[in-house]
Amino acid sequence: MIKTVSPEEALIYVMVSTSAADRTMTDSELFKIGEEVQTLPVFSEFDAGRLIQVSRDCSELLAEGGVDRVLQVIRESLPKPLRETAYALAVEVAAADLQVEQDELQFLLMLRDELELDRLHVGAIEHSARVRYRKK
Repeated sequence: MIKTVSPEEALIYVMVSTSAADRTMTDSELFKIGEEVQTLPVFSEFDAGRLIQVSRDCSELLAEGGVDRVLQVIRESLPKPLRETAYALAVEVAAADLQVEQDELQFLLMLRDELELDRLHVGAIEHSARVRYRKK
């Protein structure tokens, strides 16, 4: 049986896994994770004081079971309406330091496949991030 977590925890797992995908969790990415947890309505009932512990839990699961195991937990824990939200959060974290590494791109591909997201929706989410983070 696959472990499950709350939907909010699953969204945090998405963001932490995205940040850790290139083996470097930058300050910009960590700030973005904290900002999203503090401001988005989906986290309104989540105790932000638990963010560090949930992040550690995700890191431990990554170390023990690898990215495939984390993706399974995310899929099993997220209701379908939050799957696009999860992908949007992953894209935001990947873009936070204005440089998306190949490992992060690979994780995004794995995430969208695991969550069975529509390609048009994925493209719209990615385009929106490119527009928001464009320098000129």
